[in-house]
Amino acid sequence: HVQLVESGGGLVQAGGSLRLSCAASGLGAFKNYAMGWFRQAPGKAREFVSAINWSGGSTYYADSVKGRFTISRDNAKNTVYLQVNSLQPEDTAVYYCAARNSLVLSTMESDFRSWGQGTQVTVSS
Repeated sequence: HVQLVESGGGLVQAGGSLRLSCAASGLGAFKNYAMGWFRQAPGKAREFVSAINWSGGSTYYADSVKGRFTISRDNAKNTVYLQVNSLQPEDTAVYYCAARNSLVLSTMESDFRSWGQGTQVTVSS
């Protein structure tokens, strides 16, 4: 079965950085999947953060994280990453990795069928 396992979250001071990872298994050919990162802050709906196409050649970011976050993938390791820099308290959330059975990236939550359990990122001021 499909399994996405996020890691790398934690508690960091404002201005700090983290590298989130998402290891995928059970997808078959990982390179056939576009991947995305979403986040959910307490009391708020889950929101799109970033997405990447099958090759890594196309990426997209929410305006709120553009210039601070970088998504990448290593198809040989079946892993997608999210480098998060210049973190602010408003970035505090559970960050979820998701897989879309398509070569093309999407920003729509409904386009992603497989989800990880999430990793907590907490930014203190």
